[in-house]
Amino acid sequence: MIRIRNKAELVANGGTPLNRKARSLALSSLEAALNAVDPAKIVKSKLAVKNSVLQVDKYRFNLKKFKNIYVVGGGKAGASMAKAVEQILGNRITAGIVNVPRGSRLKTRFIELHEANHPTPDEAGVKGTRRMLETAEQAEKNDLIICLISGGGSSLMPMPRDRISIEDKKKLTDALLRSGATINEINTVRKHISDFKGGWLAKKAYPSTILNLILSDVVGDPLDFIASGPTVPDSTTFADAISVLEKYRLWENTPQSIRKVLSDGRKKLIPETPKADDEAFKKTYNVVIGNNRLASTSACQKLKSSGINPLLLTATLEGEARHVATVLVSIAREAASSGNPVSKPAGIVAGGETTVTVEGKGKGGRNQELALAAAIKLEKTDGMVVASLSTDGVDGPTDAAGAIVDGQTVIRARKAQLAPEEFLAENDSYTFFSKLDDLIFTGATGTNVNDLSIAIVL
Repeated sequence: MIRIRNKAELVANGGTPLNRKARSLALSSLEAALNAVDPAKIVKSKLAVKNSVLQVDKYRFNLKKFKNIYVVGGGKAGASMAKAVEQILGNRITAGIVNVPRGSRLKTRFIELHEANHPTPDEAGVKGTRRMLETAEQAEKNDLIICLISGGGSSLMPMPRDRISIEDKKKLTDALLRSGATINEINTVRKHISDFKGGWLAKKAYPSTILNLILSDVVGDPLDFIASGPTVPDSTTFADAISVLEKYRLWENTPQSIRKVLSDGRKKLIPETPKADDEAFKKTYNVVIGNNRLASTSACQKLKSSGINPLLLTATLEGEARHVATVLVSIAREAASSGNPVSKPAGIVAGGETTVTVEGKGKGGRNQELALAAAIKLEKTDGMVVASLSTDGVDGPTDAAGAIVDGQTVIRARKAQLAPEEFLAENDSYTFFSKLDDLIFTGATGTNVNDLSIAIVL
């Protein structure tokens, strides 16, 4: 079970009976959402072997027809997914390697869990990805490759194209993460500087059969953007990648090796990423086994069982974190005053992934920034709470999953001589909430389906 480690302390910080109740409801619904997207549980519910036939979704694979079964992949949920697949297939697995974040504690028998860095790629990630490509290239027509993909896969499975160095790729990744670019825009660039992503894994594995099991961390589940789509036809081009860098004024400072690859690609001097008409995709099967909607609906179900009227606002949330906070609080205030769009007691759930355009020198993540902006709008209310977290348990470059706020948060801050507006201007939400003990801690959850924000109105 995934738990919020400091739940009791966070509830106690509410100050008033109504705030404490609202905090408890918000945190319990977040825990329910996290446990609903437990990777091992999802894999075991989606995959089954009966009479040597592997069943997943609408597909059936007669395992007797395959000489070898290989398992590859990467992502924050990779370890749990790999262990679950082992428990289902056992010694039918010939070999496998899955890149996972450093510190994974799970043990496997047939699939190697290869540790690498996240969110910026490293040489260990390159080494593991190279071995995946070697496995794919040696696979034959009567072999099955099961690919396990989850959020974080883009960073954990790096394979720089041509003469691009891992250092140059890290530099660009850091710049993109700070720019305010969406994950789709970031992955558009990643696909075009990679020999693995953007459909290249499927291309190099052909004519073997690929079953791709996906735990989605991208809003709307566009297959070619989840972990940058290593087994999916790419819908973007080199020109699109350049446009992203120009949009966020990064092109001029992009490392020369990357600029050359992208420019050569736009001039058609090097091959584009594989497109939908490539024959490799005729033997590739992609299945989304879990996503943010599953987490969001589970949060709603928990709220309903607790006597709260739930409203799933969206599972495709996007936008600047502080602006999203303003909208979320505005909806909560409307519900409190008019019963529209949901009557009290209410729980408003919004899932997806916001962005932060970093202009200050502080420390934080998109969920903490959303919570800080919400706290300012909630000042002096009672029985209204906003909690927001990243489902992987790591919000930005911090050890916190997110934060929780209510109408007393800003009042407590001012008494401690903290100016919330100044911390928000510096993108320093982590420091702000550290001083108030309102950070949410789960540790690494082993899953990743975007973020979840919940507003409680009592």
